[in-house]
Amino acid sequence: MNAAESVLNTETIVQDILASIEREREREIIARRYGLFDRKETLEQIGELLGITRERVRQLEKSVMTRLRSSANTLPHIVEIEATLLSAIETAGQTARITALGAELTSENTRTDQSRLAFLTELCPKISAISEDDDYYQSAGNANVHDEANIKSEVGKLVEAIASAGKPLDIKELTQASTMPNDVYTGALATISKQLATLNGRWGLVKWPTVNPKNIRDKIYVILSENGKHMHFNEISEAIKVSDFKRKDVTTQAIHNELIKDRRFVLIGRGIYALREWGYQKGTVADIITEVLKEAGEPLHRDEIVKRVLKSRFVKETTILLNLQSKPQFKRVAKATYELAE
Repeated sequence: MNAAESVLNTETIVQDILASIEREREREIIARRYGLFDRKETLEQIGELLGITRERVRQLEKSVMTRLRSSANTLPHIVEIEATLLSAIETAGQTARITALGAELTSENTRTDQSRLAFLTELCPKISAISEDDDYYQSAGNANVHDEANIKSEVGKLVEAIASAGKPLDIKELTQASTMPNDVYTGALATISKQLATLNGRWGLVKWPTVNPKNIRDKIYVILSENGKHMHFNEISEAIKVSDFKRKDVTTQAIHNELIKDRRFVLIGRGIYALREWGYQKGTVADIITEVLKEAGEPLHRDEIVKRVLKSRFVKETTILLNLQSKPQFKRVAKATYELAE
């Protein structure tokens, strides 16, 4: 196999490596623990199958992997595989998720392909393998640049920089805030963290709906926030359909229902919504006129009332004037001038 090849036959590679393990039981343990031909299995499942304890399975797994690593350079394909993996990892930014490597180096990028690549990274001396846990996705790094501890430390700097900023950052801002060498390096590290998420080119904490919207309401919030001004619910629906959200098959009716229920959104016109955080408040046009007159503390000309109401409501001027003239809470005190009734 040539290092320049972009597609790996992972099945043949792992079969040849497993063949170098003398005992069949040990081959079975490695194949099942790493999911090299089927789903990954637990220590208990393998122990029950082979008639041994889970602790014995763990001991054998550790022993076999230690032997394989110690003789890695003599294993079938490993030298070529390491060169291929390192090239892809370096291009990605010195760190890469296994899923990304699978997309580049295998024809189908199945879960089994990814499991095989993860297994191979653990055997390559020049690659730092990162196991998946609550904080990290399964990944691999260039060991000549950083080991596992250093990779996790660098990721920690990114998380801390974003948390300190208190808002999503684009890649250039994140590189600067975390003092990383370049944007590619920063992006590669960010992708392996389960504490971070990205949307529309900005990185933030995974718990922030602005970068990781989990429901329809969060998606509506992101759309309005990105747009920066009020939108009709039909426009919001269309924006979600063409967005980068993972799930965007949402009906217009469902969107309208969520707009009505969530306090973050304020109806400011016929079917038109804005964010409360922009200074809008819920209420009818008459309610807004009342607030305007209360804040003024004196009678106002109808033109001034219209101007102030239009700052928080997207309605026709005639609608405001009709409310002034027909609602009992408003009293005309001079020509085209109104105040609140007693």
